[in-house]
Amino acid sequence: MSVKGKKILLGISGGIAAYKTCELVRLFKKNGAEVRVIMTPAAAHFVSPVTLSTLSGNEVALNMFPQGKPEQAETIETKTWHIYSGLWADIYLIAPATANTIAKLAGGISDNFLTTTALSVRCPVVITPTMDEDMYNAERTQLNLSKLKETGYWIIEPETGELASGLKGIGRMPEPGAIFKYIDEFLSGYKYDFEGKRFLVTAGPTYEPIDDARFIGNYSTGKMGYQVAIAAARRGADVTLVSGPTMLNTPRNVKRINIQTADEMLEAVKTNIKKKEYVIMTAAVADFRPFERLTGKLKKQESKELTIKTVRTPDILKYLGENKKGFKLVGFALETKNEIKYAKEKIKSKHLDMIVVNNPRVKGAGFGTDTNVVTIIDKKMKVTKLDKMTKFEVAMKILDKLKLIK
Repeated sequence: MSVKGKKILLGISGGIAAYKTCELVRLFKKNGAEVRVIMTPAAAHFVSPVTLSTLSGNEVALNMFPQGKPEQAETIETKTWHIYSGLWADIYLIAPATANTIAKLAGGISDNFLTTTALSVRCPVVITPTMDEDMYNAERTQLNLSKLKETGYWIIEPETGELASGLKGIGRMPEPGAIFKYIDEFLSGYKYDFEGKRFLVTAGPTYEPIDDARFIGNYSTGKMGYQVAIAAARRGADVTLVSGPTMLNTPRNVKRINIQTADEMLEAVKTNIKKKEYVIMTAAVADFRPFERLTGKLKKQESKELTIKTVRTPDILKYLGENKKGFKLVGFALETKNEIKYAKEKIKSKHLDMIVVNNPRVKGAGFGTDTNVVTIIDKKMKVTKLDKMTKFEVAMKILDKLKLIK
């Protein structure tokens, strides 16, 4: 068992499923793990801290401060348990994770031991969303869960079945045995399947200057490429991100190189391609640039027309395909018609191992959205169409497919 000898921090929030954590603690202890428990005050209404302390063999952290009025206390003791617990743990599991706790985690709110510890831990955080179906499917809850996934949290998806309300639907916390298996596999390195692998990812648009104030560009925001970088880093990869102009923050544990033009992107790729094992080209590189860049700002003329002579920018994807040395190459394509046909042609012409294609006219796909609707095609021309999902989820699916390419 991979949990043997591991230090597991268990956070319990206030949902009826909290009663299942007694069996979960017992399973961890039985298989050689050390367990410490943090509860929200609401959780104590559903399961006894005394029971969990007995089962874990450790104190249970419940209240941030001593109960009663401070001036009436005989002694005052200060402990930064949230800091020490965060340093102590190999993994922080929050089960059940209520809609309220999920919202706090997504917003960075730290008003109890459980949420404060989540901000201070250095280990992976795994949560089990548990609530009634309508609460789980609420747009705000789904946005909060997407935000947590994108910022590094791991999610054990809820099950469908009978709920505390008496209704049937999604939102049940998995049984202790299923959660135990997930954590055991996680600690075995199963979730770090790209550990030590080196990725190069390109993202965002390129801006090709006309003068000092204007450029030729496109609508790309870089969101898809950044989610690919985040997903790869979370799965243990060493990620270098070559980014065009974007308002996005640099992902955690990712090396970012900023560029502006297609020529600059090509040079950055050439410089950083050495020893990379996977190259994922999500960037929307401008196809043309002005033949010459004007100095200063081009002034309005009396003429109602302006003609700009352009030339082709370098085809970075084709360059990489023709110069592949030990790395798998993934391209992206945006097409408004016949997307599968054109994507298959691009796999051959640019020597790709895989291509991801989408149509911006499809609802939920395209530039600037938090979701995408894509089709993945491998070099054997196997076509996999995905439903609409968040761009982070798309990125994880891309990595899953990438593992299968020989």
